[in-house]
Amino acid sequence: MKLLPDKTVERLSQYRRAMLKTLASGKHHIYSHEIANILHITPVQVRRDIMLIGYTGTLRHGYDVSELIEIIGTIIDSEEGTRVAVVGAGSLGSAIIRYFNGKRTKLSIVAAFDVNPDKLNKLYAGVPCYPFEKIQEIVKQENIQLAVIATPASETAKVAEALVNAGIKGILNYTPSPINVSSQVYLEEYDMVTSLEKVAYFAKHGK
Repeated sequence: MKLLPDKTVERLSQYRRAMLKTLASGKHHIYSHEIANILHITPVQVRRDIMLIGYTGTLRHGYDVSELIEIIGTIIDSEEGTRVAVVGAGSLGSAIIRYFNGKRTKLSIVAAFDVNPDKLNKLYAGVPCYPFEKIQEIVKQENIQLAVIATPASETAKVAEALVNAGIKGILNYTPSPINVSSQVYLEEYDMVTSLEKVAYFAKHGK
């Protein structure tokens, strides 16, 4: 299968999360319009995305929930699992670790890094915190492929450079400071201020 568009992958993750909840409720089949209602998108978009991954439902029953969860997993997840590090073990970083702990069997946070001596050699939801200067060593030792940056904005560029040099292949930047990385590294930047301003705009206009 060719590389999927960013937004399609994002929606596939949302579909799987919705399907897991659907399955837990005891429902085993679902129609595209039902998925669309859950995620506030159009049924046409749902059908396009699911057709793009080579899966089809039936007119009578719609999509098999378990099958859809499984096929999305084969596309998004790596077979051996993906190991993640969080840089910055402050309030945001530790919250991220607690939130993701146990959420996905194929995606696990295995290390945290910080410069604050008070945070080192401690466990955050079972995840050990190492000194920042040990990034190269620990990334290699633990076979870490992805990293989340949750540091003060002033440290973002320095942290990103260290991660790239350590061989990290994907970065999720939670700081308000944009970064530039090699095209060989996939970068996702989350700006809470922009997201809140977007929500405020549409709330103001009654949407």
